[in-house]
Amino acid sequence: MSVNPGHGLPFLPGNTFRDLTKSAYHRAQTLDFKNGYALPRRPVVGTGQDPLLSVNISHCERNQLISDIPNLTYGTDTHRHPPLSYIPAHAAYDKKVLRFYGYFQQEVLHSPEENFRVRPVVIYYYLEDDSMCVIEPPVENSGIPQGKLIKRQRFTKNQHGEFYNWKDLNLSMDMNLYGTVYRITHCDPFTQDFMESQGIVLNEPEPIPSDPYTTRRTQTQQTHTTPYDHNHQLERFLTKDRQVLRFFALWDDSDSLFREKRSVTLHYYLVDNSIEICEHQEPNSGRDPFPVVLRRQRVPKHIKPTCEPFPSCVLEVSQLDVQEYFSPEDFRVGEELTLMGRRFLLYDCDDYTRKYFQQNHPDIQLKPVTVQTSTQQDRKKVQVIPPYNGFGSLEDSLQNCLSLIPEPPKKDVIKLLENDHKVLRYAARLDSQNPLDEGRRFILSYYLSNDMISIFERSTRNSGIMGGKFLEKTRIPKPGSAAENPEYYGPADFSIGVTVEVFGHRFVLTDADRYVLNYLESVPNHIPEQMLSSLRQKFGVSQTSEQDDRDKEQPAGETDEVLAPIES
Repeated sequence: MSVNPGHGLPFLPGNTFRDLTKSAYHRAQTLDFKNGYALPRRPVVGTGQDPLLSVNISHCERNQLISDIPNLTYGTDTHRHPPLSYIPAHAAYDKKVLRFYGYFQQEVLHSPEENFRVRPVVIYYYLEDDSMCVIEPPVENSGIPQGKLIKRQRFTKNQHGEFYNWKDLNLSMDMNLYGTVYRITHCDPFTQDFMESQGIVLNEPEPIPSDPYTTRRTQTQQTHTTPYDHNHQLERFLTKDRQVLRFFALWDDSDSLFREKRSVTLHYYLVDNSIEICEHQEPNSGRDPFPVVLRRQRVPKHIKPTCEPFPSCVLEVSQLDVQEYFSPEDFRVGEELTLMGRRFLLYDCDDYTRKYFQQNHPDIQLKPVTVQTSTQQDRKKVQVIPPYNGFGSLEDSLQNCLSLIPEPPKKDVIKLLENDHKVLRYAARLDSQNPLDEGRRFILSYYLSNDMISIFERSTRNSGIMGGKFLEKTRIPKPGSAAENPEYYGPADFSIGVTVEVFGHRFVLTDADRYVLNYLESVPNHIPEQMLSSLRQKFGVSQTSEQDDRDKEQPAGETDEVLAPIES
């Protein structure tokens, strides 16, 4: 590679020399890949790792070359100004859209009612890339696919492939897009200001013609209006359907053989003035399951005198024979009502019925009446729980009385989860008059999750008594508590020196696990202070070192060893 050490000398033989120590003659890499895309890269060195001339130029010299304007120019204009800063179109016209309104006519074939339809459209022109789109405003229940008719793209205006520009658009002109002629009628204020600012004179706007088919459908048709009748069946169905008045009544059946009173519910349907009576079915009443006393029907209030001598079982009463039917005004709370020969005492109603009378019949006062039937007093019996027979637990025996198929008693799941694997262990000796029980030692474990107690006897060599399980896990009631409502032992009942009676056996607690003290100190509100003081004195722990003992607390159940009981 030749290097010219003298700047400005011609590249001629004798003015150059070759560097014999140079071994690299390859060109610098100008292509790079980033995230899978090919990108050009500006070389930092020249051919053969030679420095570029631009690198040797200082920053001041580079700025001078950029801003320097030569004095010698060609042409008549000798005073040229530097070019202004270039702003790309996507930045200058970002979010600037011209909006034109127009329509196109769609031909309708084989229809005697219409020949064409006028479909309005909106034409958007995006200034950033000279693209356009055509959108038809959707009309509800039109049955025509509407919305975006032509997606955003550049439209050609002639056969030479030239595209539409905003300078080619104006009002009251036609645009042929893909065989459809669109007529531009008017535009929005922003479009008008922009076009006028660019020196374009807009034509006069014109309205969008109305669609003949839509206009014909909006015209009022000649109809016949029937006289309005408040009692018309269809009108009552549309206004009063599902509106039911509900009254609570007492059926006085004292004239019958058993002389009883039954609780019933009267339903008055406002849609057709029909009445339905349903009886309240009480459990174990001994009656057949027929709750409907009177099926839904219109009940006559007054019958014409010509039909009264005829019995209803022989001649049914028609609407022509009825002088008046029962209406909502006849139902008054606190008064007795006779329906189909039966007497009913209305003593209460629901909230909807009370609101209906306040709006439509404010003169009628609905005052509930307190009633009590003799049958209800006789049948109202308190369930008697038989005494506990001693088989199984008290909760299991109680389930046999609550249901025919016993279910397991419910447990306190929160207590089980919070106190799982938490056990308070005490050392105990048997308090017995038998001299053979003198040396027997036991471990009493209290489970906090279910308040159960288990007793384990420690084996002693040459005692003649086998150790092992003395009492399996069970809840132990306190002596003297009632069998129907027993009181069980709790953590506050165990302290060193206390005698615990377990099903006739007396145990004296002689020692406790260190975890017992740590647990009782965590719940001091439920434990007597004397018990805590005795445990602290037993373990030699002062109240000031209570927090340090909690930090060293170990959960119960990790070891099977208990502190050696104090020999009595």
